[in-house]
Amino acid sequence: MASSVKHFCTICEYDGISNTAVTWCTECEVFFCGDCEKTHSKSGLSKHHKTMSADNYKKLPTFMQEIRSQCRDHNTMIEFYCSFHACPCCVQCVTDKHKKCQDMKPLSDTLQQVKSSASVQLFEKDLKNVKENLDTAIMYLKTRISTINIQKTKAIEEISYMRKSINDYLNKLEQNILNDLESKHSKLRANMATILQQMEQGSSQIDQMQSQFTNLIQHATELQMYIGLKEIEKTAKYIGDLESAEHFTDKNLEVNISSALQSFLQDVKSFGDININTTSSTLRLKTGRKDQAQHLVPEVPGIEQIKPSLLTRLTSPKDMKLNIWACHILPDSRIIILDNNKKQLVLFSNDGIFIRNVVTFTKNPCDVCFVRNYTVAVTLRSANQIALVDVEKNKIIQTIKLSHECYGVASDGKTLVITSGGSQCTTVNLNDMSHTILEGMEGVGPIALFQGNIYGINYHENKVSCYRITGEHLWTYQNPDVAKPRGLSLDKNGFVYIASNGNNSIVVLSPDGRTCKRILSGSDGIKDPWQIDINRETGIMIVSSRQSDDDSVKDYETAFVYKI
Repeated sequence: MASSVKHFCTICEYDGISNTAVTWCTECEVFFCGDCEKTHSKSGLSKHHKTMSADNYKKLPTFMQEIRSQCRDHNTMIEFYCSFHACPCCVQCVTDKHKKCQDMKPLSDTLQQVKSSASVQLFEKDLKNVKENLDTAIMYLKTRISTINIQKTKAIEEISYMRKSINDYLNKLEQNILNDLESKHSKLRANMATILQQMEQGSSQIDQMQSQFTNLIQHATELQMYIGLKEIEKTAKYIGDLESAEHFTDKNLEVNISSALQSFLQDVKSFGDININTTSSTLRLKTGRKDQAQHLVPEVPGIEQIKPSLLTRLTSPKDMKLNIWACHILPDSRIIILDNNKKQLVLFSNDGIFIRNVVTFTKNPCDVCFVRNYTVAVTLRSANQIALVDVEKNKIIQTIKLSHECYGVASDGKTLVITSGGSQCTTVNLNDMSHTILEGMEGVGPIALFQGNIYGINYHENKVSCYRITGEHLWTYQNPDVAKPRGLSLDKNGFVYIASNGNNSIVVLSPDGRTCKRILSGSDGIKDPWQIDINRETGIMIVSSRQSDDDSVKDYETAFVYKI
């Protein structure tokens, strides 16, 4: 967006005068009024400088007006352009931040004929496409917001319906038990009331006899007395019968609440789960040209340009004799090592200094990969298990059991791929933990994932192969340069780096699996390389290697850290 700010002469402002600027010098990067511009154009140092009117300067977008030829950090002229970091640099920047950047070009070469380049000629079309893409994306996101609002309303309705259904069902169960209580209480009370009435009648008769007992003796006939005594005997016997029939046993009402209902209060911890399920976007944007800024966008290097530079090597306590079975660089550049000697996961800093032991396993660990957050996956081969380990909490948070041995492992954050080193390979969906068996990956051990493809090593046949995530074979590379391969990893451009144990070297394979180059060997200190890993964001590579001290013939294992 063009600026509407009124600019004043930079020179006059030094003297406290606010004269309106009429020109802008693109090389001095200052404004001039009419008088100062005349002096500037006559000076021997600046008479050939290019200028533009202040009005034209205002037409430039604000972000372009803020671009300067001097470094903001060091106040010195920008002289270079780093293609790797896509930024201009002064001499001090090169010294401070870009020592290891190999693709550093003079800025003058980068800017040569920029305005006449094909990219600039098509700039207007590109802007139109970008604007259309932005409008399309904005409309898409507005539609998505409307959609999730509807989804929220439906979710609330579903939750409310479930709550009402639960309430109705509980009300029904409650009424059933209340009805049962009323029925049993009424029956029990009726039985007891009947017996009570009969006993009260007998008691009344006895009372009457007791009050008239003297009269009975004096005036009743022998027959009357005999029959009366028999009636008293019947009453006594009736009471005895009631007692023997357990009519006097205490019968109490009690309620036993369903154990399932009681466990509901303890076991049900939530009403449900709210999940955000990700599906492929339906948004379709216009594809832009890949060479829009051909002078400024770093090109993918050729295989011949890959030349690792050594940064450091691991520094561990003297009593720690590592047997490195796997190594991995975490997103924050810290390093994870699988030590098979003590069956433990060990953490090092990004400069190779030992930090701590993370966790110790009961079974021998075989391979490790980063999953997401602070979690890594470790294969426990003979246990047919994968242990998910929280590196920050120093504990195993979950164990996944498979039907086969667990050797190589790789993850893209959504899926785990686990090989057995034999004929079996399984993918695990990390969202629902469902398992899928892959066919056609015979003999694959160590693996890596890149852009939806699986890259694997067959150690016994000296092969490196590429497969789709479904197991479909794409290509295989087999060459004497790759001898007894043990580990592999890929950089951000899809080049495959292989620890070739059989010839003490690290080789790199082109993304199409056709061209191979040795980039590290015994002359670089590489001996029996076993594992390799690359942080694709930073271009940092770690390689495990066997080493010997000068004063000892006994080898030990360490790892070298490189910049690629």
